[in-house]
Amino acid sequence: MYEIRNVKYKNILDIDNLKIPEKKVTSIVGKSGSGKTTLLRLLNKLISCDTGTILFKDKSLKEINSVELRRKVIMLPQQPIIFEGSIRENLLIGLEFSEKELLPDDRLNEILKLVHLDKSLDSEAEKLSGGEKQRVALGRVILMDPEVLLLDEPSSALDDLTEDKIIEFVANYSRDNNKTLILVTHSKDISKKYSDIEIVIESGRISSIESKEA
Repeated sequence: MYEIRNVKYKNILDIDNLKIPEKKVTSIVGKSGSGKTTLLRLLNKLISCDTGTILFKDKSLKEINSVELRRKVIMLPQQPIIFEGSIRENLLIGLEFSEKELLPDDRLNEILKLVHLDKSLDSEAEKLSGGEKQRVALGRVILMDPEVLLLDEPSSALDDLTEDKIIEFVANYSRDNNKTLILVTHSKDISKKYSDIEIVIESGRISSIESKEA
């Protein structure tokens, strides 16, 4: 799915070679400031590397239209973007961006159950807690049905029990629907439990790669 060759970004990342396979759950683990989020942003073309090449399906990101890429590869930041309006409007806005058919309330309520959010679609999204906003944003991403999900600490504002349920759901969803999931997490336990491949970053460099299939 992705191949990174001799990529450098400021003094944050320095990666000689890294391959991230498609239709797998890949976790990226490392201390704060190690470059995990920067890597996700490079993969979504939110920033561009200073030197080197990043390939997506054997094609350089430089040759891929940014808007078209982000319809296939969607990143959920640690601080999710929540728009003014109801939960319903926040769930549907991603479909509007993707120019996809809007979905009925039954489907939206189903998504809320999947992300363990017991709220009315009419609830004002901006008044939700941090963890609730994360789950609304995750539901929005799921509804957009991308090929690749880039999730940056999607459960950081959740308690341990809810975190486990959310990551389990996302991992199972990705496998059941042949998606590629690339997940930044602070929890090595979560990484070990749910990922197929674990990439550890230290000071901007890849220190280890572990595959369950190895």
